[in-house]
Amino acid sequence: MTVDANSEAKGMDSTKGADAVDVAIEQGIDLDGSPIPAAKLDLYKQVMGLEAGRQRSGVSNTMRSRIVRIGAKHISQAELNQMLIDADFAPLKEKEIAFYYGGK
Repeated sequence: MTVDANSEAKGMDSTKGADAVDVAIEQGIDLDGSPIPAAKLDLYKQVMGLEAGRQRSGVSNTMRSRIVRIGAKHISQAELNQMLIDADFAPLKEKEIAFYYGGK
């Protein structure tokens, strides 16, 4: 996918990487250059505001959650499970396997 001139004019030089979506949301412009409807932006900001105020349980727990959520999109179940174990994280839980790998 390429970035159109409208997106480049708004400072979006890439549609790749974790920050691309955050930049697009901040600008109110989708990755294809179309505007994000105000109702969607408002709801997103409301929910993210609630999340920002939530007490955190620790960095390791958050890191593991992100690794599982994102890793499951790119890495096989067996490989991700072994990678978690090798990095001294808890292995995949049954509910994570069912959720992320159940339909594959």
